[in-house]
Amino acid sequence: MHRRFRYALMAVVLALPLAAGDIRVIQKSNVKPVGPYSPGVLAGEFLYVSGQGALNAEGKFAATVEEQTRDTLNNVKSVVEAAGLTMRHVVFTQLYLTDAADYARVNKVWTEFFPDHPPARSTIGVRRMPKATPVEITAVAARDLARVKRIVPPGYPPNAPVTPGVLVGERLYLSGFLGRDIGTGRIPEDPAAQVQLALDRMRETLAAAGLDFRHLVFVNPYLTREIPMEVMNQVYARHFEPGNAPARATIAVHSLPNGARVEFAGVAIVDLAKRRVIRPRNMAPSATSSPCVFAGDTLFCSAKSGFIPGPFAGIYASTVEHQVRQTMRNLLDGLEEGGLSFGNVVSTNVYLDEIGEFDKMNGVYAQYFRDVKPTRTTVQPAAPVERVADDEQRWPKLEEISLIAVR
Repeated sequence: MHRRFRYALMAVVLALPLAAGDIRVIQKSNVKPVGPYSPGVLAGEFLYVSGQGALNAEGKFAATVEEQTRDTLNNVKSVVEAAGLTMRHVVFTQLYLTDAADYARVNKVWTEFFPDHPPARSTIGVRRMPKATPVEITAVAARDLARVKRIVPPGYPPNAPVTPGVLVGERLYLSGFLGRDIGTGRIPEDPAAQVQLALDRMRETLAAAGLDFRHLVFVNPYLTREIPMEVMNQVYARHFEPGNAPARATIAVHSLPNGARVEFAGVAIVDLAKRRVIRPRNMAPSATSSPCVFAGDTLFCSAKSGFIPGPFAGIYASTVEHQVRQTMRNLLDGLEEGGLSFGNVVSTNVYLDEIGEFDKMNGVYAQYFRDVKPTRTTVQPAAPVERVADDEQRWPKLEEISLIAVR
């Protein structure tokens, strides 16, 4: 059975057209993905690569995290090369580990694949991933290396395994910035101070590119249980104009590297004239996030769950299948307000409360991408919630989905 779920093999590449614009699916003829998604999608000047796991060509996991990381990166490499690019074209990555304590060991292998021009990267410790892979990596690559510029603020440690920011034309990819002093390793006791420290590090990299928080179009805050959501939101909201914040996917995670408790990664655009907030009529302005934000021709949409917006808002569905259906309805509101549809979607991130419901989620998710499928990364970020309804019959969140679409 393992051979059905190989993440990468040498194979014939098919370029399949999507419904919108200059977009092509990167597919491999003898590889069956573990869900309804494409290994890669070329959209304009960017290649989006689905989350690749650690299964090797024999359909097995290697014995050590170093070997697992090497196999995962080789799987990423196979998709990148199938699109006619190289690992040097990779500009942004998300690294998911079931044990964030493996961070240093992973970095040793990372430098084998990115010896002198590492991409921006966020690293997250999650509870579980599909098919029990211990490592998963997603990537974005740029087609034209002449448009790529590394952004490193003053005082950043030399020979770091990641680049703080990578500018590709008008788009800046920002690494995950931890609430931890990069020079001393100190983590402040106060959760609010940790949040501010992480945002200050993001600000420094934005400034090195001549930008500021106004230029952000999407942010991923990752929080461990030591950081209260309301504390993070209070600090975060001070950095943005109400109603004009970036799109956001805020994820409670199992752990973060080096004992950190909060991390922020993001995407920004250089020209503010090309940044436009998209807000469906049924979603009120927020101090902390916008439903979707255009960066030129690319729409970044916040993670949505199965809530019913408007009066008496909340999640009234008790199963993951029904929640996914309402989530897709909420995402469609943002897409349609921006003049797009599911046919424009090139990449999604799915966050499940329980990875054991992977197949149930896929059954509903696949209905919205019948012809062509965007890339996707799926993880269970933290321990499952207690599935009990409150006095008004509202249920806890069992899934969340964010997306990127191109017109």
